[in-house]
Amino acid sequence: METEELYRIYLKNPSVQTDTRKLKENDMFFALSGPNFDGNTFAAQALEKRAAVAVIDNVQYKTDERCIVVPDVLKALQQLATWHRMQFKIPFLAITGSNGKTTTKELIAAVLSRKFVTYATKGNLNNHIGVPLTILKIKPDAGFAIIEMGANHQREIAGYCEVARPDYGLITNCGKAHIEGFGGEEGVRKGKGELYDFLRATGGSIFRNSDLDYLEQMAHGIEKQITYGTADADYCGKPVTNGVFIGVEFQQGGDTQVMETQLVGDYNFPNILAGIAIGLHFGVPMADIKDALRAYHPDNSRSQWLKKGTNQIILDAYNANPSSMKAAILNFAATTLPNKILWLGGMKEMGDSERDEHTQLVTLINNYEWQQVILAGKEFEGLQGKYLWFESSVLAADYIRHHQPANSSILLKGSRGSKMELMLDAL
Repeated sequence: METEELYRIYLKNPSVQTDTRKLKENDMFFALSGPNFDGNTFAAQALEKRAAVAVIDNVQYKTDERCIVVPDVLKALQQLATWHRMQFKIPFLAITGSNGKTTTKELIAAVLSRKFVTYATKGNLNNHIGVPLTILKIKPDAGFAIIEMGANHQREIAGYCEVARPDYGLITNCGKAHIEGFGGEEGVRKGKGELYDFLRATGGSIFRNSDLDYLEQMAHGIEKQITYGTADADYCGKPVTNGVFIGVEFQQGGDTQVMETQLVGDYNFPNILAGIAIGLHFGVPMADIKDALRAYHPDNSRSQWLKKGTNQIILDAYNANPSSMKAAILNFAATTLPNKILWLGGMKEMGDSERDEHTQLVTLINNYEWQQVILAGKEFEGLQGKYLWFESSVLAADYIRHHQPANSSILLKGSRGSKMELMLDAL
């Protein structure tokens, strides 16, 4: 079946699902397959649940005319998303980067929603499946679309750009993340830079953090650049803090305003400034930007400020890599919070650099005084020195249950795979 014909079916049934457990009546079911399962085997189940159609790529599983056979289900999904995207004349902004892309996306969406009907990636559905599904959720009333793009190896971002066809792009930064897949920091820059490559080739625009020199080098040849940073930028600001939360002192003409947030960590400064810059660029009134930033409350284990009993916690446990770990620890060490405790989980996808990166992390910790340090994960084995070490967050959580801290400030950070929320639950 041609994409145009499939799109006509989508217009009548504009809800797409790839998981029969979440299927609703009249959804279009795409029978995606993975390394350990064949999605075609769920087609009959989807139709029993009254799906409008089941898109499959194995004719043996066709039961009736509601089964649409295509050469490749994933490609059909992506092509359908691109067809849908091309029906819109609104701005499409793509966001990628090693750290901060989800928070940046959420802040920008909060700001732009004050003026536009804004559709943005939900959670971190930012991969080869999440990108097309995000696009297919955009309705005709849309005034703006924000597509988050995650990647752990070369050519991923390039592929997502072909699906989403963004006309604006933002790279938050290029740090030590997914080193195993990208093959080092230069590989990270090349992979993330595929967004710039696409916009350079298509005449698109970028929002660039002028404080990161390597982004200027990566953006060479892109004519339309809007910059934000601490100096020498179209939109300038500097970080301020009230002791816990980070804000931005923003300069516009001769006027200076402090934009408050409920985010912790100086590392969130460029994310906030990006939201301000993009909001102003697209005509969101300053007062609305200020209100949107103040009202945004993170609830996704990213830069969250929590209180449990007599303890206060910085929960930043959705993702971790050497760059974000270092930033979080340095920021925590610089605060005036009392009785500081570190609960750190191992970093994933480090490849051959795993031992060295975790060694450097312990060396950094040694430079400061802590009330307690708990290291969780096999990645820290043999490196703990004077600190407490547990093979897993499960074992660490059991220790915490029997040795409860009190009147303490805790930084809880680790890769999603480390399941650091188990330690939080033990409080």
